[in-house]
Amino acid sequence: MSGMKLKYSRPATSWSQGLPIGNGRIGAVVQGGIEREKWSLTEVTYWSGQSEKIDSSSQGKADLKRMRDAFFSGDYRQGKQLAQQVLQPAKINFGTNLSLCDLTLRFDSQGDQFRRELDLEDAIVHHSYQVNGMSYTREILASHADGIVASRLRSEQPGGVSFVLALQGRTPSFTTSVTEEGTILFAGQATESMHSDGSCGVYSRGAVKVVAKGGTVAEEAGAIIVNDADEAFIYFAVATDFEQSDEGWKQESIKQLDQALSKGYELIRADHIADYRKLYARVSLELGSSDRSEISVEERIRLLMEEQGDDPQLFALFYQYGRYLMIAGSREDSPLPMNLQGLWNDGEANRMQWSCDYHLDVNTQMNYFPTETGNLAECHVPLMTFIEQLAIAGRSAASQFYGCEGWVAHVFTNVWGFASPGWETSWGLNVTGGLWIATHLREHYEFSLDQSFLRETAYPVLKEATAFFLDYMTIHPQYGWLVTGPSNSPENSFYLNNDQENADNEYQLSMGSTMDQMLVRDLFEFCLASAEALDTDQELQVKLKHSIALLPPLQIGKRGQLQEWLEDYGEAQPDHRHLSHLFGLYPGNQITPHGTPELSVAARMTLDNRMGRAELEDVEFTLAMIAASFARLRDGANAHKQLKYLIGRLCFDNLFTYSKAGIAGAETNIFVADGNFGGTAAVGEMLLQSHAGEIDLLPALPVEWKTGNVSGLRVKGNAEVDMVWENGVLIEATIKAFVARRAALRYGSLTVHLDLEPGYIYKLDGQLRTL
Repeated sequence: MSGMKLKYSRPATSWSQGLPIGNGRIGAVVQGGIEREKWSLTEVTYWSGQSEKIDSSSQGKADLKRMRDAFFSGDYRQGKQLAQQVLQPAKINFGTNLSLCDLTLRFDSQGDQFRRELDLEDAIVHHSYQVNGMSYTREILASHADGIVASRLRSEQPGGVSFVLALQGRTPSFTTSVTEEGTILFAGQATESMHSDGSCGVYSRGAVKVVAKGGTVAEEAGAIIVNDADEAFIYFAVATDFEQSDEGWKQESIKQLDQALSKGYELIRADHIADYRKLYARVSLELGSSDRSEISVEERIRLLMEEQGDDPQLFALFYQYGRYLMIAGSREDSPLPMNLQGLWNDGEANRMQWSCDYHLDVNTQMNYFPTETGNLAECHVPLMTFIEQLAIAGRSAASQFYGCEGWVAHVFTNVWGFASPGWETSWGLNVTGGLWIATHLREHYEFSLDQSFLRETAYPVLKEATAFFLDYMTIHPQYGWLVTGPSNSPENSFYLNNDQENADNEYQLSMGSTMDQMLVRDLFEFCLASAEALDTDQELQVKLKHSIALLPPLQIGKRGQLQEWLEDYGEAQPDHRHLSHLFGLYPGNQITPHGTPELSVAARMTLDNRMGRAELEDVEFTLAMIAASFARLRDGANAHKQLKYLIGRLCFDNLFTYSKAGIAGAETNIFVADGNFGGTAAVGEMLLQSHAGEIDLLPALPVEWKTGNVSGLRVKGNAEVDMVWENGVLIEATIKAFVARRAALRYGSLTVHLDLEPGYIYKLDGQLRTL
């Protein structure tokens, strides 16, 4: 994995140029150069808002019937008005994750030969430069093992380390005090007035400790001043009162710093690297030779987009960067999953209507798309826990808004248990948002085959979701199909009767959107198979078999496209960023080239129609989704094209993906983490797939990656795969089995079956012959 470094020769003058670190709870984006350095610090539980009861005037099923009768009779306007009356709650103290504080370092020295880099193999940001021929180095890491951020500053010149350290809060309520030599204590509250009333939010307590070897450490005007040291160390810790039952959290950061001081930086560093590498080192990827690994990332991107030769290893770097961000942002013991900006919050989304929350119509799901295939199943755990908690909160939403059993959640949620519809039905009535995020439970199980997880977590949560949809869905009077509704196809709209001349003819709500039916079918079929495997819930099995037979089929519209709605409506936004009705292609598996060729052609037509629009919305998650969808269609050329655009046109200098200004009301280019994770997942899909009941080797290999190797990728059924290929042809594949099962293995038109035994390794050549 040589060359897996983000390298730069210029200072980071902004957040979008800074380099991210994280320990699954605390994040930092490190900026600066020779004379100045800034850490923009975040903490995953630092949320504004509070838990509040959501008022509903709904009469449950009686109101549902009135709405549905209107839609079924073709009176969409009346249906919309009725939905707005009872399924559009008022916005309350929803809240958002907020930036915590900025730690700044000022240096008097001036120098040259500045270099900075993020080494993905040790998860450490390095700065180096020369002053009068003497070497200076700074490094910073976020230790998961010790729960802190730590930094070391060194100089080849004895007594050459001098700086001023200050701490500035990013929220209105933030205080600091210097209590002893080299220590700053701080306290804050996560408050803002865009997504809440400005008075409620999580409290934080933390500390910064500076230790110097040689020289002096002093305090002045609330800052720490280090002069003439040979070496210095900075330690940062923070805790919050999120879900704390007593006052012990207030001393937690002091305890962590005391432990760090007794342990010492060298051991902290060593433990950090060991803890990180046990996850990161599972997968290695080489996509071809490149002579650009030593030049800066921004220059590599420029050369890529100017078509000045191939840089296959830039795609490998992007892939491993995504895995790095996953490890940095989400660990097995993280108190929350990653939000819209992962673990790194620049404050931009907070000050608009976006919010750093948990969007359930693609964004949060995409954050975790690469966890299983990228051999980072432990990083999936915080999301599993969050889904369990969301299911509990969703019971009240199911009861209050629909009069139904089970649980439901809609277009977004927060840390306070919000599961209600959004406060505008045009986008907030995505009734399968909670179900989509809950599919990650199924995914986690299908990769691991962990029967305890199925029995104790996945099946109970999804069984309760099944209870909701069995109680909620209704028979369509014209078709006899079992349908959802009224609901959205996420954030999109349509014209009735293709009447595009009348602006009043544009609608968002309908009965039985395609995405709803895909998700419900997957839910019912998984719960049926699970109940049979666990030999339980016989009555439920009967209901599910009957209901599955009534679900609508996927339909092809008159333009050859996969229909987004039950009816073949006219598309009001044919260049829309969401591709929700392609869920069955990716990340689902209801549409496959071998299993459903006609639907695959329709899915391609849908993709071609979107891509052919001059006004297609430039959005990071859209590009990632299109790339992965083409990979599922075994089209490596188009998948590579989308990834190239994502990296070259929708990445900041630090390779953070962003959504362009003007999209969904964005006032500026805004970092959104899903593009990084979705792009990472798309690379994995191009190399290896296992969604269609077989292990598919190199299904969408582009010509640009004609020679390479990969090891440690994970497939469904609890196995790992290594591959080597040359000139676009598979040379060798290795399967490492962890459970006993019969597996189908595909490469191109070749298919073989293997009886896998746990602990055994199976090697095959390019013709799938056992070696």
